[in-house]
Amino acid sequence: MTSRPLRVVAWSTGTVGRHAIKGIDAHPDLELVGVWVSSEAKAGKDAGELAELGRELGVAATNDSAALLALEPDCIVHTAMTDDRVFESIDDLRSFLEAGVNVVSSGPVCLQFPQGVLPDEIVDGVVKAGESGGASLHVNGIDPGWANDVLPLQLTSLSQRIDEVRCSEIADYSTYYQPVVMADLFGFGTSMDELPFLFQPGILAMGWGSVVRQIAAGLGLTLDEPLVETYEFRAAEADLSIASCEIADGTRAAVRFTVEGNVDGVPRVVLEHVTRTHVDQAPEWPQPAEGGGCYRVEVKGEPNMRVDFVHEGEHGDHNTSGMIVTAMRLVNAVPAVVAAAPGLVTALDLPLVTGRGLVARS
Repeated sequence: MTSRPLRVVAWSTGTVGRHAIKGIDAHPDLELVGVWVSSEAKAGKDAGELAELGRELGVAATNDSAALLALEPDCIVHTAMTDDRVFESIDDLRSFLEAGVNVVSSGPVCLQFPQGVLPDEIVDGVVKAGESGGASLHVNGIDPGWANDVLPLQLTSLSQRIDEVRCSEIADYSTYYQPVVMADLFGFGTSMDELPFLFQPGILAMGWGSVVRQIAAGLGLTLDEPLVETYEFRAAEADLSIASCEIADGTRAAVRFTVEGNVDGVPRVVLEHVTRTHVDQAPEWPQPAEGGGCYRVEVKGEPNMRVDFVHEGEHGDHNTSGMIVTAMRLVNAVPAVVAAAPGLVTALDLPLVTGRGLVARS
């Protein structure tokens, strides 16, 4: 328990950010003191309204970033969209650190474990910004994040011999609302003859290579270079209308990809994604344990082990709960990140993070 609540700014109020606000409000060791929004329409609105809490929190949102830094918060919970502005967002995070503010962020995901993923000068710049400001940065969430760093590494502690660690996300994305990710990056609804941005050479390894490299570091492995990328697509067999875009019959509707970390040519750490926009697509691909999706960790060796992690929101949607678990992994990590040594903090550096103080009261 901290001697006083840590003063926190929520940076963004989108699909993840509004759940972060709810989590900060619920956490006994945290106090919400500011909210950043990119939209003029949201500026001036109460954080409780933006988070759909049904009550006001007495904190008005603003798009004045300097005013929020002037509050000298202990930490920023940063959930702004970064997938389409990776390097600009790294500059934003570095400026927070230089101002002496600790940060937990949902992206860019390459900073989950950037060694070998980003150029050394970029990683060094983030570390030096933290050291100069006396602040720490932790990038995490659920994927890349807890489902493929803490969970698999903990599972390997039960192993006598490890032949391969495979971390999979198997999910139906039909209710996931993020048009930039779905249409522009994954290419859902686009021609099967086009190669979407995500599948250009090196992009998968940038987006999810941090997962493979962090597990390898946790296991003491030196990987072959470069990481190996594979992908395959399936076309829609009928017109589909999903939350993020329209998918016409015959256009891209499902993708499966892997990022493999090999040692002497043998796959040892594998990240796999199976992403459908309808539950009936590609039945021969791996299927979730139940419902619309799951995270799966398989450790092949002695013994063989498999864990399926399934989540869903109170109203039954796994994409909504995906936003919640992403937000709460960050929110619950705030005290540990604030207490950490300045610089870049990965899951390998943090102590056990729990949902301390969040048990429901009757």
